Amino acid sequence: MATLNVGQVCMKTAGREAGKYCVIIKKIDDNFVFVTGPRELTGVKRRRCNIDHLEPVSHFLKIKEDASDKEVIKAYETAGALKKLGLKKPSPETVKERAVTKKAEKAKKQIKKKEKSKKSLKEKLLGKPKEKSRKEEKKKIEKKTKKKNLEEKKTSKKKSKKK
Repeated sequence: MATLNVGQVCMKTAGREAGKYCVIIKKIDDNFVFVTGPRELTGVKRRRCNIDHLEPVSHFLKIKEDASDKEVIKAYETAGALKKLGLKKPSPETVKERAVTKKAEKAKKQIKKKEKSKKSLKEKLLGKPKEKSRKEEKKKIEKKTKKKNLEEKKTSKKKSKKK
C-alpha cells in the first residue's frame, strides 16, 4: 500500500461510505488516518479510517494537518478537483440548515439530560419505593403454598371421616 500523506484525496472502499471521496487530514499511526469528505461535499463525515479501506486518487490538496471542513472545501476549489471528481459545492443555505439542525439536536440532548438529572434528584430526595427482594417474595409464596397444603389436608381428612 502506498504511503498516505495529509492532503491526499482517496476513495473509500469499505463501509457505508464506500465509493465516496475523502481527504486525509491527519496520520494517526501506520494503520489509521483521520479523514473528512467534508460531509456537505462528498457525504463522508470526519472520522478515523483504516488505510486498507482507502484507495488513493491522483489528486492532492494543499491543506494543513487538522484542517477544518471550510479549508478543505477551499482547497478542493483551488486545486480544481471539484470538477474533475464531479462534486458539487454546497449552497450556503444548505450549510446554514445543517448548522441549525445540529444546534437543535444538541439542545434536545441537553434537555433530556436535565430531565434525567431532575428525576434522579427527586428519587434521591423522596426516596425510591422499596422493592421487595427475591428472597422475601419466595418466602411469601412458600407460606401461601404451605397454608393451601394444610387446608387441603384438613379438608381431605374431614371427607375421609365422613365416609
